[in-house]
Amino acid sequence: MNLEKFVDPMPIMPILKPTAINNGIPYYEVTMLQCKQKLHRDLPPTKIWGYDGLFPGPTIAVWRNQKIEVLWKNELPRKHFLPIDTTVHGAEEWNPEVRTVVHLHGGATPSDSDGYPESWFTHGFEIVGPTFSRFVYCYPNDQPPTALWYHDHAMGITRLNIYAGLVGMYLIYDLHEQSLGLPKGPFEVPLVIQDRSFKPDGSLYYPRQPKPPVKGVDPSVLPDFFADTILVNGKVWPYFEVEPRKYRFRILNGSNARFYNLSLSSGQPFYQIGTDQGLLQQPVIVSELLLSPAERADIIIDFSEYPNQFIQLKNDAASPYPQGDDVDPDTTAFVMEFRVTKPLSSKDDSIIPYFLTYIPKLTEKDASNNRNLTLVLRPDQYERNIHLLDGKLWTDPISEDPKLGSIETWTFINLTEASHPIHLHLVRFQVLDRQTFDVDYYKKTGKIRTTGPKRLPDLNERGLKDTVRADPGEITRIIVPFGPYSGRYVWHCHILEHEDYEMMRPYIVIDE
Repeated sequence: MNLEKFVDPMPIMPILKPTAINNGIPYYEVTMLQCKQKLHRDLPPTKIWGYDGLFPGPTIAVWRNQKIEVLWKNELPRKHFLPIDTTVHGAEEWNPEVRTVVHLHGGATPSDSDGYPESWFTHGFEIVGPTFSRFVYCYPNDQPPTALWYHDHAMGITRLNIYAGLVGMYLIYDLHEQSLGLPKGPFEVPLVIQDRSFKPDGSLYYPRQPKPPVKGVDPSVLPDFFADTILVNGKVWPYFEVEPRKYRFRILNGSNARFYNLSLSSGQPFYQIGTDQGLLQQPVIVSELLLSPAERADIIIDFSEYPNQFIQLKNDAASPYPQGDDVDPDTTAFVMEFRVTKPLSSKDDSIIPYFLTYIPKLTEKDASNNRNLTLVLRPDQYERNIHLLDGKLWTDPISEDPKLGSIETWTFINLTEASHPIHLHLVRFQVLDRQTFDVDYYKKTGKIRTTGPKRLPDLNERGLKDTVRADPGEITRIIVPFGPYSGRYVWHCHILEHEDYEMMRPYIVIDE
């Protein structure tokens, strides 16, 4: 559909208020509902699934070390409105169509509150998955201040439930971060960037089949899906009116598969102050900002020199990244528009500090173990591509079993032609380096022959991360402290079509 850009103001999600305070612990109830929401001026209202009926859901804002409890309730219809492939593990015909479980992405969370994919539940908890163990989730928030996000994680249908609208932001604050003088209040704004396609009646379009279609399977899972329209905070190509001052934007790439390489049409830079798991040690000035699915960036844009200007947030990342099709110059090349048209409401006393926080640097010497883990592609029984982690299926025995309190290096060896954003639940890690290698030689011999020097991570990746871009033909190494909890978690590619179709593995943190 050909929708006009920059005709709707960008909404900002409301902050969720606790339902009660129980023994000093804020308690929230959040209900997943099917609703209709106006996503563009010229579209009829769109059927969505939303937390508390909103897409994106309300923002949860908490203080560091303030434990909260959340009851996530499923009051969705019992039939899905998007196409389910019953050949995908977990989505077989004998399982309920509409299953949900909520994962706090980036949360240092006890395993029984992490949203394990098989801990799903249906409408009113009528049926629950094999690992379901608790109704009320506990989030300790014992981690540095950062922007997390909560989203659905149900086995085999995560791509559909998130596409339907089950996403929301989750912000952790502390006194140190609040003392830095960063823009705050109305000048701190979350931006949830996603892509969607629409039918003429306003309903969400998600294909039943890849091109060419798969023989013998209908509907079929897709290798990935790149929609033709970009939304921010649930609006198609919105505009946002700003004052000529500094703003802090908490950006999430919430798309299923699309990468974004963001820049401003004015040519001005972003001042990046944080990444997935909190503040960087020092701000990094970048003219472009690359975000794979699930990555976050904490940035400051200074509009003070641009009064009365209209500035577009642009994108030029190929799909699939990095070897795929270029963006459409009329559609997916644009994300939103900033309009510097509001008068200055007060003096801008915010600053961009030279130093933000101390991040103790981990080195290889700190690690007690290394794991070499391949990212591979092979055909399934229907001749579809199936992406695997270390060549293993979800149902294969658990092979990653770090000890609680240990530090390990994980070496991702990407034998595929696409970049994969790899996410580990529970932990915060650091990126060590990337290095090109001879893929054909590895496939023949199983041995690594490097073809270039080790490259340090980009300056804006040198903070604490929970999702890392593993690029094709490269070895990507991360160093991971495992804790603060033991139990069963998962690690996976965050391209949702890959995650749903076997590019996800359980791992267990062992408390000896």
